[in-house]
Amino acid sequence: MDKILNRINFPEDVRQLDKKGLETLAGEIRDKLISTVARTGGHLGPNLGTVELTLALHCAFDTPRDKIIWDVGHQTYTHKLITGRREEFETLRQFEGCSGFPTPGHSEYDCFIAGHAGTAISAATGMKAAAERSGRNEQVVAVVGDGAFNCGISLEGLNNAGASCRGLIVILNDNKMSIASNVGALARHLNRLISANGYIKLRASIRNWIFRLRRGKSIHRFISRMLRWVKNLILPGSVFEVMGFRYLGPIDGHDIELMIRTFEAAKNSSRPVLVHVITGKGKGYLPAEEAPEKFHGVPAFDPVTGKSSGGGKVTFSQAFGKSMIAMAERYPELVTITAGMAYGTGLREFSSRFPRRFFDVGIAEEHAAVFAAGLAVGGLRPVYAIYATFMQRALDCLFHDVCLQNLPVIFAVDRAGVVEDGCTHHGIHDLGFMRTLPNLTIMAPADKNELEIMFEFAWKLATPVVIRYPRGSAEPFGADTVQPLTFGRSLVVREGGDVALWAWGRELETALKIADTLAGKGVAATVVNARFLKPFDSTLLRAHAAAMPIVTLEDTQIGGGLAAQCDAELVNCNHKGISHFGWGDGLLEHGAPEKLRKKYGFTVDAVVETVANMRGVS
Repeated sequence: MDKILNRINFPEDVRQLDKKGLETLAGEIRDKLISTVARTGGHLGPNLGTVELTLALHCAFDTPRDKIIWDVGHQTYTHKLITGRREEFETLRQFEGCSGFPTPGHSEYDCFIAGHAGTAISAATGMKAAAERSGRNEQVVAVVGDGAFNCGISLEGLNNAGASCRGLIVILNDNKMSIASNVGALARHLNRLISANGYIKLRASIRNWIFRLRRGKSIHRFISRMLRWVKNLILPGSVFEVMGFRYLGPIDGHDIELMIRTFEAAKNSSRPVLVHVITGKGKGYLPAEEAPEKFHGVPAFDPVTGKSSGGGKVTFSQAFGKSMIAMAERYPELVTITAGMAYGTGLREFSSRFPRRFFDVGIAEEHAAVFAAGLAVGGLRPVYAIYATFMQRALDCLFHDVCLQNLPVIFAVDRAGVVEDGCTHHGIHDLGFMRTLPNLTIMAPADKNELEIMFEFAWKLATPVVIRYPRGSAEPFGADTVQPLTFGRSLVVREGGDVALWAWGRELETALKIADTLAGKGVAATVVNARFLKPFDSTLLRAHAAAMPIVTLEDTQIGGGLAAQCDAELVNCNHKGISHFGWGDGLLEHGAPEKLRKKYGFTVDAVVETVANMRGVS
């Protein structure tokens, strides 16, 4: 039988389907999501939960004229499948293939980039205000969920929109990863009444009739107060009503017909509207339903068993989690913090072992940094685990609340470097700011042994410390990384007199491979494990620079990390030449890191060729 999905090219094709056709299409899309993500990896759980919601949105609204802004844009796989990208979807998250996030340059249906949580309401408020000012009668819808609703930016957007933005529609996709609430029979029944198409007109007619009565205004005020009291008593929408929104819900986020009817009703409101839908993360795939956090973002896996074929190597995230458990057993004042990423940062086991010493604040990175400062002032020793791309959100709090007060907070910055998800998630932009901050020490381990040593060292420093490490294997690779740390000093791993390879973090492995290749060409390379970026070992760098060319290697932007530091140190010194390998200041697309390295000339062969040219060796 020919699948309905094969005939869906754009949303107008979806709008032609009846109820049965929409339900069949939803099932086919789920199968497509599971089979594709099993092969490519990606965000499976969130997308399985938003299949019906996406179909209902494109049925109820005239996209792309009407704008749908997706918060936490990893929920848009169904959206991509039905907006002209069904064939391209086969290349999901692959180099030069289909992005896993909304990308305005790729489709007119993607009207705003979304990779970090909490931005949709603010963006939608601005877009709705712009449409009104320009006289355009278009609907603007913000779809918020998957934990983004407890982000401070979302609340700021709600506050502004409720006071000044008529007609904005906010969809709260409540998948029990944010502000879950049960959907009862009474709630469903009341919602069918208040979201019916004739409800708003009927309410206006009754209001006009009451006002014609003697003391009509007093009667209307009394009835309105009673209705609000009853509604707020049994429905979880009082906070939104207070903020100026008309609240509809909660409704079943897997009932396409009900959602379409509700969204149509929302269009008729002169106030901003919040529609509360309840969805199931991982809906329709048992392994994802049973482990929604694990299947939030997954590598390739067996779709039958749900198990991934990992290589069994210890990752930096896992090594960090084990290190925290070991330290917690020795230091009772140690506590850990995460901003909604306990599983991803490696703190799941810690949270089970030490539940009273673990804090998950949700997607609130700025709050987490200031919260850590408060814990430190109170006598505890917090370790805040966060991805490098999200650390950007907390930079002012790092400066103002931690560094200025010289508080003993350790920032465990995970996913430092390029990752598969593209420009919104590459962890390469944070160092340029952090390098300038007072009282801050910045380190990067080359493997799990050095990671453990660095956290112990940071503990003893009792000052602000950032320890950055990439996603992926933390296994040792032959270099001696267990030597004790000396504050602000790098470590010479291999001696040679022809060129000095200065490596930052895991790039030490790359440097050793380069050195081995150069040795075959008769070039003897010194290999340096930089260890510290701040304070920096300027004494050793200048000694090397006076004797031989310098090559820096770092999985970050060369304008803000090791390269920038080396340039600053050597600007007034005589040296034999310096060349940098890392990432430029342009936007890096999505794709496997090894393919990005090949495209941008950050490979062993490219470095060897550069060194050979510097030394005049063929």
